[in-house]
Amino acid sequence: MAVTKRETVVGVFPNRTEAQQAVAELRRAGFRDDQIGVITQKHDESAPTVTTGTGSKAAEGAAIGAAAGAGAGALWALGIAAGIFPPLGIVAGGTLMAILASAGAGAAVASVAGALIGLGIPEEEATYYEGEVKAGRTLVTVKAAGRYDEAVAVMRRFGGYDMSTAPAATTRRAEGGQSVQLKEERLHAHKEPVTTGEVRVRKEVVTEQKHINVPVEREEVVIERHPVSGTASTGSMRAEEIRIPVREEKVHVEKEAVVVEEVDVSKRKVKDTEHVAGTVRKEQLKVERQGDVDVRGDTGTTKR
Repeated sequence: MAVTKRETVVGVFPNRTEAQQAVAELRRAGFRDDQIGVITQKHDESAPTVTTGTGSKAAEGAAIGAAAGAGAGALWALGIAAGIFPPLGIVAGGTLMAILASAGAGAAVASVAGALIGLGIPEEEATYYEGEVKAGRTLVTVKAAGRYDEAVAVMRRFGGYDMSTAPAATTRRAEGGQSVQLKEERLHAHKEPVTTGEVRVRKEVVTEQKHINVPVEREEVVIERHPVSGTASTGSMRAEEIRIPVREEKVHVEKEAVVVEEVDVSKRKVKDTEHVAGTVRKEQLKVERQGDVDVRGDTGTTKR
């Protein structure tokens, strides 16, 4: 819930039902009971308790549920062990119960703020959250480790807020006055890498016909005839032949593989923008007047 990411996420819930729903969703998302902590006001003094080895008062979820009905017991019925701390007037569960139960080892922890500081929450925020618990609201913490954003999304989905996102303080109520909280849904986008395709790069051997021109030499026989004067020959006539070998160059083709190109294959990240949209709901204030009633600041007033 906080803007600055840390290991522990804190959510404040106006009522226990929303806190219970958030805890149930966190557990469905895979967060363990030893990662989740809950603190709420203790309203049923008759809830059965069991003395633990540390001297604190602890009660099983079923026992508190039977005694407190839809109150604190509904939270612990989810399976998170609960502890009752009469000096602080609170019921705590999960990691926060473990810290408060060990208060005997250090008095500085024996408070809601001290327990939160033990989870790494800054003192100023821890004091603020202690005030929220004293005001009747329910506190849920999650040791989220590397799943910070996921825990924050669950908290906000069920109406949880932290010190930085708390609703504006309401004006002091007049005697006998009541207050109504208006809520609205907000869109929160989360990103996750998904495989959208695959590129395969390979090389294949193909056959093609190549033509090259090769200059060659060959021999040819040249016959030249020359007339002579009729000089008498002294020899007798006989058959005669001359053999002349004729040569030419023949072309022999050889092949060899040579590197003609080199291809580098890699991948890189590019930035893009995707537009997402969703339908959200919000609560609006409607004031209905019946009879002769003066209402100041009556935005959305209808008269019957």
